[in-house]
Amino acid sequence: MGSVRVGLVIAAILGLADVAALATGDGEFPPVWVAVVGVILGLITLVGVFLGWRGSRNGIGVVILSRALSALSALPAFFIEDVPGGAQVVAVIFILVTAVAIVLLLPAWRRPATATP
Repeated sequence: MGSVRVGLVIAAILGLADVAALATGDGEFPPVWVAVVGVILGLITLVGVFLGWRGSRNGIGVVILSRALSALSALPAFFIEDVPGGAQVVAVIFILVTAVAIVLLLPAWRRPATATP
């Protein structure tokens, strides 16, 4: 399995975790607005993974963008008071794994499309 496929699998798992966050959260951690944004970004990620798996550079770009935005949505955990330490640890892991997925996907997204004669 190439690095792009590994990156897509990681992104798909993160996207599914985003979708599940709304059902597993208590409304306080993560806040409902973060969970709703996560669901939207998770669904966008899953569509991008499907397209990227089929060879679409644009699909890979969608995955990279949606994962980056999702990771950014985890940053408030470090600036809002009363966020449990466990939630901050999960946020750090989430951001690091997202970074790994993006690094694995970037070469395929940057690669110029080959022209078909």
